[in-house]
Amino acid sequence: MNKIIYTFISLIFTAIILISCGESNATAKNDKLSIVSTIFPEYDWVCEILGDKVKNVEVTMLLDNGVDLHSYQPTINDIAKISDCDMFIYVGGESDGWVNDALKNAKNDKMKVINLLEILGDSVKTEELIEGMQQEEEHDHHHHNEEITEADIENRSLSDFAGEWKSLYPYIDDLEEYFEHIAEEDDDKTTTKETYIEKYRTSWFCEADKISVDGNKISFTYSNGKTHSADYKYSGYRIKTNEEGNIASVRYQFETDDNVALKYVQFNDHEHESKKSEHFHIYFGSNGFDSLMDSKNNPFFVKYALSTNEILEELMGHEHEEEKDEHVWLSLKNAKILCKVIADNLSEIDPENKDIYSANVSAYIEKLSALDEEYNKMVNGSNRKIVLFGDRFPFRYLVDDYGLDYYAAFVGCSAETEASFETVAFLSKKMDELKLPCVLTIEGANHKIAETVVANTYAKNQKVLTMDSMQSTTSSDVKNGITYISVMEKNLDILKEALK
Repeated sequence: MNKIIYTFISLIFTAIILISCGESNATAKNDKLSIVSTIFPEYDWVCEILGDKVKNVEVTMLLDNGVDLHSYQPTINDIAKISDCDMFIYVGGESDGWVNDALKNAKNDKMKVINLLEILGDSVKTEELIEGMQQEEEHDHHHHNEEITEADIENRSLSDFAGEWKSLYPYIDDLEEYFEHIAEEDDDKTTTKETYIEKYRTSWFCEADKISVDGNKISFTYSNGKTHSADYKYSGYRIKTNEEGNIASVRYQFETDDNVALKYVQFNDHEHESKKSEHFHIYFGSNGFDSLMDSKNNPFFVKYALSTNEILEELMGHEHEEEKDEHVWLSLKNAKILCKVIADNLSEIDPENKDIYSANVSAYIEKLSALDEEYNKMVNGSNRKIVLFGDRFPFRYLVDDYGLDYYAAFVGCSAETEASFETVAFLSKKMDELKLPCVLTIEGANHKIAETVVANTYAKNQKVLTMDSMQSTTSSDVKNGITYISVMEKNLDILKEALK
């Protein structure tokens, strides 16, 4: 998954600041402790650790409308609750990309922040693409390689490039990690980091250090401090092709009637449709667009506010990273570790009740350990050691805990909802080969893929069973008695039937 950026976040923060300006600390916050969690497992763990003290604490579960972690977007009220809470608990993966901005604007600088993935450290798994599993469609961060036709290209306005930007040319010596990375990725093992540094020292050269785009105005600021500004109008786009004749890039053109400023400007951010730019290459001069198309330089600009580390992340991109499997709560072993950390942090913000929290978490961990042992006994006593999911697969932590193998239609965080013929055929064949009595799915109304897998087996009579990943659990479910342990107990029963 690509880096999640919520464009409305700044508006949310602005609204919160305006609201908060009229409040004193005395009125903005009551005497109750406030704990905010993103998902149900975190919420339930907190309630278990609080025990009878839960009535004295305001505990909030943000994902309370059936939207799972991967689709959630915070509201103004959500951000406000986080800003003022005493403890904030979140998963910490790609789906929580909005959190950093939320915490930057938090009013409570003494807030305890618990990032589940950070706590688990090296034990966090990366998403695994196994045999038969369907690969996701390419997402935004892969767009550099997508094949497009001219029919796919849209006109764009200067507003797509609005903001303040800085050249990477002055930062070349600070980006050794990036140049070392691309040297290692290069098939030509004789190409060194130093080679790339010198290459980009030429390619990224730019006379302007800063560029600002505001409305129709583009301002170029140079290293000597001088600035040239003018109003520009859209002048269409030009296409560059590769050796095979395919479209390699699209340059969006703007020109000015101002004879003093730079007359011709081209932007290339590897996009071909209207959207806000995250970075771009720019070409400018006064000798016409043809001259810019022939330029050997490729100046690279990123958002002005980015730190060096953030620039590195921008350059290296998520396509070079293994995406972390966020579903850490589906391991009872992980749950024990995480609950202890939550209890320790709760004791720090409420030391008067430290002994109560310590006793409660110890008792709860004993329950988790007992259930963990039930899983072990069940798996050890089963003839089968493999499961098959006709769905997304968020249960990798669980199956790995007990040494189970698996097949699945998609990885755990996949956004895909339709499986290809090849994927269905593969899973159906595996069910026949392994003589599996059932195909598994996750919670939700649509079990079409699993049903189609069964329909394409020889027997066509296998059961479709559902395991609960707790990504859609709501407060209504909580009122009806649902707990983390009760869900994991139910999953144990389902898994037991699948392994008969």
